[in-house]
Amino acid sequence: MDLLEYQVKEWFNKMGIPVLPSQRIDHPTDLKRLKIRYPIVLKSQVHADERAKAGGVRIVETTIDAIAAAQNIFNLPIWGELPEVLLAETKYDAKDEFYLAVVLDTALCRPVLLGCKEPDIDWESPGEKMQYVVVEQEFSPFYARRLGLKMGLQGALIQSISDIVEKMYQLFVQKDLDLVEINPLAVSVSGQVMALNGKVRVNERAINRHPEIAQMAAKMLGRHRSSKINSTLGDWDGLEMHGKIGILGNGTGSVLTTLDAVVNAGGKPGVSLNLRHSFLTDTGPTTFCDRLETGLKILAADKSIQVILINFLGSIPQVSEVPEVIANFIQLDPKELKSHLSNGSKNQPKHLPRLVLRLAGSDFQDARKYLATLKPEGETLIIVENLDEAVTQAVRLSKLPAYKR
Repeated sequence: MDLLEYQVKEWFNKMGIPVLPSQRIDHPTDLKRLKIRYPIVLKSQVHADERAKAGGVRIVETTIDAIAAAQNIFNLPIWGELPEVLLAETKYDAKDEFYLAVVLDTALCRPVLLGCKEPDIDWESPGEKMQYVVVEQEFSPFYARRLGLKMGLQGALIQSISDIVEKMYQLFVQKDLDLVEINPLAVSVSGQVMALNGKVRVNERAINRHPEIAQMAAKMLGRHRSSKINSTLGDWDGLEMHGKIGILGNGTGSVLTTLDAVVNAGGKPGVSLNLRHSFLTDTGPTTFCDRLETGLKILAADKSIQVILINFLGSIPQVSEVPEVIANFIQLDPKELKSHLSNGSKNQPKHLPRLVLRLAGSDFQDARKYLATLKPEGETLIIVENLDEAVTQAVRLSKLPAYKR
């Protein structure tokens, strides 16, 4: 469960993480009683990451302009979500911007501190620019300072950012979170640091241990999730759609990029799953390949899905085991999907969907070679490295009759 920005900043403020003066806006006329000075930034309070590109973030300098902008933003859907609240915040002039995060790494089963000297980066595919420190034992300020040193920070700045990382970790532990992110953390000319935007992901298994979070979850659940997606997908990052092409990715960016590409190619996306996260029903740690196997079965159990498009980019854990999971799925008897039917449905698919695999990166070289030797009939498995080609193939296959295996 992801919180909205205004909720995140309320938590940041209580923890002593510096945030700007702000005010919640429930209606455009609330701006007539604004308690902060212009110029201000109006922000749509939705869960999508690309609010600014969609027009959900506006800088305004007068009350008249602010009311007009607020009316537009309240009526602007972003990823299908209309905001019920806006955040009005003091404009901040930044000299530098950084990325900071504390995340639960499900592969390591340990918290990890992340930092980058560039903002707007995806923590799930960090690359060479992201620095990280694994919290292997009881947390101490040493871990936060070590991250600052790895980021190349110096002087007073390393102490300021280390202090913020320490407070982020305290919030992470106190609230049983999966992610605490500041993106960006801005630094002014005078060296003042400020969390301009934040993200918090609550571990859904822990919600009932926190009455405050349970109340927030109860309000969000009915508003943003259908009962089907909640019962079937647990706390995965997932989107429930009803098209013919199911999507599996190894990161939020991977899933959303693939979904966009399918739509742009004239295809109809179905349920889309991020394999980076585990199931709500899991009682212990799961491996990436555990989630790949389960994800394939969930999509195959959906009678509307005719093609499963897999987009794996970069590196993943247990990469050597991926071909075996795919090979086992190809040989699966559809009767084995019974436990994965949503809402206990008895309408079981008679045929498995075709698979299109986009495996990009040198880590997948051996996997591609092995899978190429399988050669099942009826175009039931297509392997490519280019995303556009993978999407083209998936859209083409989605228009063919189901292949009877």
